[in-house]
Amino acid sequence: MALSAAACTTVAPQGETTETVAQPAEVTLIRDREEADRLFAVTEITLQWIGWDRRGSVVFTRDGESVHLRGVHSTVDGQGTLVVDGRVAEVGTDYCILDGTITIENTPDTGRSCELTRRDWRFAVTQNRPYYRLREFEWCDGLTDYIDLYHPRSPSS
Repeated sequence: MALSAAACTTVAPQGETTETVAQPAEVTLIRDREEADRLFAVTEITLQWIGWDRRGSVVFTRDGESVHLRGVHSTVDGQGTLVVDGRVAEVGTDYCILDGTITIENTPDTGRSCELTRRDWRFAVTQNRPYYRLREFEWCDGLTDYIDLYHPRSPSS
């Protein structure tokens, strides 16, 4: 289902009126409702260079029928960082596709800087693991980056 655009009138500084059309946010396509519920319950993210023991946080926000994801994982001193930021374009059985930007700074080495915006970042659950893993491992500079979005922890994990 698509969202419709809304017209609004604004007043320019010289008192002139102009009409603009607000662009709707792109809709997040849900192909599997149960998977969407599982994905939107994700609260943690990791990049292996920073570590798996101390996870970063993930926040989902909604704008109508569009869902936005922002995840941040940082080293203890805050120098090394991972930021995943964008619209969840699609959710299907055991996968999601993100339309957004992934940024890695100063990890695993000081001075490393990777940033790329794409419309088709694919995260998938494989082998019944408790996380979605980015399926593009060497997208920046030849190093293998494991970026994981974790399902909520059970009391025993």
